[in-house]
Amino acid sequence: MQLLEKLKLSKPLVRSMTDAGYLGPKDIQQKTMSRILGAQDVIAIAPEGSGKTTTYVLATLMRLKYGFEEAPRALVLVPDKDHVLAVIERYDLLNKNQTIRIVGLYPEAGMESQMNALADGADIVVATPDRARAIYLKLGLNLNKIMMFIVDDAAEIVKRGMQLPVAELARSIVRCQHLVFTDVFHDKLNLLTSQFMNNETTFEIDNLGEQKLATIEQILYKVPDFKTKVNLLNLLLKDKEVFNKVIVFVNTRLTAEKIFKSLFKYLDKELAIYKPLFFDHPGFDSMDDFKESDDTRILLVADDLRESIDLQGIPFIFHLEMPLEMETFIGRIVKNTDTEGDDALAISFATDLELSMVKKIEQAIGLPIPIVELPEDLVIEKNIEKNKAKKIAKNDAPETEIGSAFHEKKASNIKDYNYTSREKAKMKFKNR
Repeated sequence: MQLLEKLKLSKPLVRSMTDAGYLGPKDIQQKTMSRILGAQDVIAIAPEGSGKTTTYVLATLMRLKYGFEEAPRALVLVPDKDHVLAVIERYDLLNKNQTIRIVGLYPEAGMESQMNALADGADIVVATPDRARAIYLKLGLNLNKIMMFIVDDAAEIVKRGMQLPVAELARSIVRCQHLVFTDVFHDKLNLLTSQFMNNETTFEIDNLGEQKLATIEQILYKVPDFKTKVNLLNLLLKDKEVFNKVIVFVNTRLTAEKIFKSLFKYLDKELAIYKPLFFDHPGFDSMDDFKESDDTRILLVADDLRESIDLQGIPFIFHLEMPLEMETFIGRIVKNTDTEGDDALAISFATDLELSMVKKIEQAIGLPIPIVELPEDLVIEKNIEKNKAKKIAKNDAPETEIGSAFHEKKASNIKDYNYTSREKAKMKFKNR
């Protein structure tokens, strides 16, 4: 009854939730469900495992109630095939209404078979943005009846560079409700959602709980791009008195070589690479040799070596790039309980696309990483590129309103069905 009272779900859905083992609503469901059922645009920001998928699955089943049309009424966009299958599995778990039909679209399957499945009838489509756009352009995906446009794991979709198909699909729908679910919200994601969301309400769930691990002190710099990361690293490491012994972690040895070549020309023998790719670059094959060296104070270490590095005695640990695996980062910041006086400091740099990893790390250790303001004298590459673009751009470029290229559809173009692959082939043959 708690689910029924707090989420205002139908009795069949409450029964499905109970059978599936859900004992009560989660925070994100309590905060967002009434707004979603009221057809408002919503952005929900919450960590992995907080119940985002279940939230929109329940909402779509509540709003659609039953299947009655050939064209889909809900479109759910997710990053990849695994997400498509996981979301469909969640729908199958909670959907006891057999009239509601669910179709999955992803690149690994044949496009013709997916177009035929849509033509047979679909109420909910769960798809990757690229495959949904490809089938839409072939007239296989009808968006005229869409009531709910849902983007799940939106930060990951942006990280994979699929903003264009998401924006095009959203703009192709005349009017509907937009729901965006993500673990982090940053400028790149805001740039995407601002193209199609209207008077949206944002909800954020950020419950880290109690601290789970004892870690060394940490700080985080949020930077716009990689070049600015290198500028910041260069700026900080100029202070030789403070940063007397430093390890800088990057993801690959090629990145380490690139940084070595492009910067730190003033450092001379102070900079080295751990197991360098090229013999003419100064380096160390042993961490003990670096620790004992009086001349070298900065060591570049690549994660792709996949070696366990002994950081004992190193006062400053830089992460120029966030590791691809959360466990790699956590292993470096956990305090060694066998030694006393561990005063090391971990300094991390993260762009918008790396904030999801930062959020996962914070959830794992149960502690937020403090964000530090960028130095005033830092050269930000993004601003330089913007200034160059402004000089090149034409001053008298005509202004156009968003959506001015769109117009009311003719009656003959408004359809509520999908073309099969065979019908589409016939149409192409006639055109020839």
